[in-house]
Amino acid sequence: QVQVAESGGGLVQAGGSLTLSCAASGRTFDGYAMGWFRQAPGKEREFVTAIDWSGSSIYYADSVKGRFTISRDNAKNTAWLQMNSLKPEDTAVYSCAVDGEYREYDGGAYYYPAYWGQGTQVTDSS
Repeated sequence: QVQVAESGGGLVQAGGSLTLSCAASGRTFDGYAMGWFRQAPGKEREFVTAIDWSGSSIYYADSVKGRFTISRDNAKNTAWLQMNSLKPEDTAVYSCAVDGEYREYDGGAYYYPAYWGQGTQVTDSS
C-alpha cells in the first residue's frame, strides 16, 4: 500500500518562510511526478506546483511563482516545497501528490495524481 506523508506545516507570519516535506513509501517508485495542491476554506483546490522525475519539467501556479520552490530527491522518494514571502492568501491545507499523470504544455500544465497525502495546514499568524 502506498503511503504519502507530509510534514512541515504550521503558523507563519506574512513575509515568513516555511518548508513542507513529502515522503512516499510502500512500493518501488520510478519515473513518477510529485507535486503540491492546496485548498483554502471555501475555495476550490488549487494546483500549486509539480516536478517530473528528472526535474527538467517544473510547473508553478502564477499565484506562487517566484516565491515557492519545489525540489526532490529520488533516492529518498521525497519532495520539498520551500515557501518564501508568504502571504495571508497562502493559508490553506497543502496536500502532496505522487505519481499519476503530469504534463507541462505551452502556457500551463495539468496533473492528475495517483496518490495523495493527508494534507498539512499552513496558516498566516499575522
